[in-house]
Amino acid sequence: MHNPQAKPAVAANSKNMVLLIVGLLVALGVIVGGGMALMSKVGEGSDQEAGDAADVVAPDLAKAEGRQWHGTLEFNGAELGVTLFGDKAPQAVASFLHLAQTDFFVDTKCHRLTTGGFDILQCGDPTGTGTGGPGYNFGPVENAPDNNVYKRGTLAMARTSKPNSHGSQFFIVYGDTTIGRDAAGGYTVMGEITSGLDAVENVAEQGTTSGAQDGEPVAPAVLGAAHFE
Repeated sequence: MHNPQAKPAVAANSKNMVLLIVGLLVALGVIVGGGMALMSKVGEGSDQEAGDAADVVAPDLAKAEGRQWHGTLEFNGAELGVTLFGDKAPQAVASFLHLAQTDFFVDTKCHRLTTGGFDILQCGDPTGTGTGGPGYNFGPVENAPDNNVYKRGTLAMARTSKPNSHGSQFFIVYGDTTIGRDAAGGYTVMGEITSGLDAVENVAEQGTTSGAQDGEPVAPAVLGAAHFE
C-alpha cells in the first residue's frame, strides 16, 4: 500500500534531483505481487510525528490478550460480523477495541480499493486520505500468515515499511490475496469477517473512480459504530 508523504520541493541542481527521486522510491516501498505493484505499505507518517510529540501511547495489550472478541462493525448501513483474535494479535486488537469503544471509526470512509485478484478494501483513516491515524503507533507485526496468503474475510492492519508503524488503518480482504513479506515481516491479522462480506464485495464490484485496479472506490464505503464483547 502506498505510503503517502508530502512531496519535497524540487531541487535546483541535478544532485538534489537524484536525491529526490531516490527518496520518493523509498517512500513508495511498493510490494510487487503477481507482476503488478498494487499494494504498498500504507502509513500514517504525519500522524506519527503528532503522536510522538504528544507522547501518546497505544492501549495496553493486556486489555485484549488471551481471548477472542465477537461483535459487529457497521458498513454502509449494514452490519459486518467480526471476530477479533486477541489471543493471537493482542496489541492490534487492544487498539481496535479502544478505537471502536470511542467511536473513532464512525462516519469514516474506506479510502482505498484494489481489485483484479489483489482484493482489499482499506479503511480506518479519519481523514479519508491514507495519511491519518489515532495519534499513536505500535508494533511489531503480529500473527502474519506463514504462507503470505490473506484469505477472504481477513481483517488485517496496514502499516508503512517500519514494523512499529501500525495505527488505525486496516484492510478487509474480500478475495484470497497473496502479499509478499518485506524486512518488517508480513501484515498483522487481527481478526476475520464472519458475515456480511457481500456488502464489501458490492463496493468492490463497482471499481475505483479512476478505473484502475488501485484507487478510491466509486461506491460509498463508510464505517459506522462497532460493538464487541
